[in-house]
Amino acid sequence: MKKVVVIGGGITGLTAMYKLQKKIQEQDLNMELVLVEQHEQLGGKIATVKNGEFTIESGADSMVARHESVIQLIEELELQDQAVYNATGISYIYTNNELHPIPKDTIFGIPTSVESLYSSTLVSEEGKKAALKDLETKNETFTSVSSVGSFLEAFLGKELVEKQIAPVLSGVYSGGLDKLTIASTLPYLLDYKNKYGSIIKGLSENKERFLTASNKKFLSFKNGLSTIIDKLEEGLKDVSVLKGVTTKNIIKEGNQYKISFTNHEEIDADYVVLAVPHDIAQTLLVDTQLDSDFNKLTNSSLFSIYLGFNIPDEQLPTDGTGFIVSDNSDVKCDACTWTSRKWTHTSKKHNLLVRLFYKSSNPSYPLLENMSEEEFVQIALSDIEKSLNLKAEPQVVEVTPWQNLMPNYHLQHNQAVQSLQGKLSSQYPRVMLAGASYFGVGIGACIKNGIDVAEKIITELGK
Repeated sequence: MKKVVVIGGGITGLTAMYKLQKKIQEQDLNMELVLVEQHEQLGGKIATVKNGEFTIESGADSMVARHESVIQLIEELELQDQAVYNATGISYIYTNNELHPIPKDTIFGIPTSVESLYSSTLVSEEGKKAALKDLETKNETFTSVSSVGSFLEAFLGKELVEKQIAPVLSGVYSGGLDKLTIASTLPYLLDYKNKYGSIIKGLSENKERFLTASNKKFLSFKNGLSTIIDKLEEGLKDVSVLKGVTTKNIIKEGNQYKISFTNHEEIDADYVVLAVPHDIAQTLLVDTQLDSDFNKLTNSSLFSIYLGFNIPDEQLPTDGTGFIVSDNSDVKCDACTWTSRKWTHTSKKHNLLVRLFYKSSNPSYPLLENMSEEEFVQIALSDIEKSLNLKAEPQVVEVTPWQNLMPNYHLQHNQAVQSLQGKLSSQYPRVMLAGASYFGVGIGACIKNGIDVAEKIITELGK
């Protein structure tokens, strides 16, 4: 009997186990499955908290609804009737101490038409004229491994990128655009530029892929995002799930691997899936030949704070769902989601629930990192007062630090991952890396990665 051990009970590891179990049942395979998670609760960065009338997501708050892997998994788990979708509305950029709406018909702040470009209150007339060069200039030098920031500036101009696009993209991908590749962010933009001769024209021709009249762009569940975690765990009938067990190291012994734990007996495995952050995987394998590649992978940190008020959320700007902060502003947060407006299921009485983000790339972060929770709450309340002209005492406060847990996909990321995979294949066959550290930070990407891992193991067994 072959044994597969998945280390890491986040969405990637859970999906891999769920799919492996399904394949084993379908093909009547003789295989033992073990899932190991160091915490007492599965889910990783997905964790729903109920606090008074509010439903709070201390980690990720939603999934991209159109992602094929997300749709398939929800249907398999029969969760369609539990799904809820985000309310649409205006997103803002807070710059020069004012809220400016991100123009309609933009993708990550990138205009999909000349009309959308000229409707912006964030960019000057000179900046708009500079962006029009995209309609005339050809791409002769940029490839998928080029900096996405350099690519966008070359064709859309520095001002549009700095004032409208960078705040949005940096918020999504947790890094400066000069350090992110086109391949790891928006690879289709390069295809559009090469095919249509223009980023704007390419987005215009394909905008139905991104912009629809439907609200169904992002997805959660009536009782919170942890619903999918609970359902996956419930479905692991033929899996040994070890919670609260900390993995110590992995040693290759012949054709198998001996896995040691700090609080559990050793396990011998034929396949090992490391669905954990890259720095943890590095400590488990303890191999200097892998260190150079592991050391190229980087993480960042952030604080997330929820504030719930006994105030109707209708006091917020009409049709708004939140704002992103540009560099030249008087607040310390990087972004603010009006959660009760964007996700109506999170506030039973439709009172105001907001979520603020403070990233380690923020110059104020070292100061915030050493504050007490009470001091940090006062900073957040000050940001709310400055940006929304709202002064009130919160009824609910939920602070979550994500220290060194947010992957950054820089220019050397893909190369480092490919090199690691090659070395593992030759030196540690049947040991696989999985998760957000390597193959995509979104929940949809993690689900797909888990599916791919399961299929790879089943295919190898078939051989």
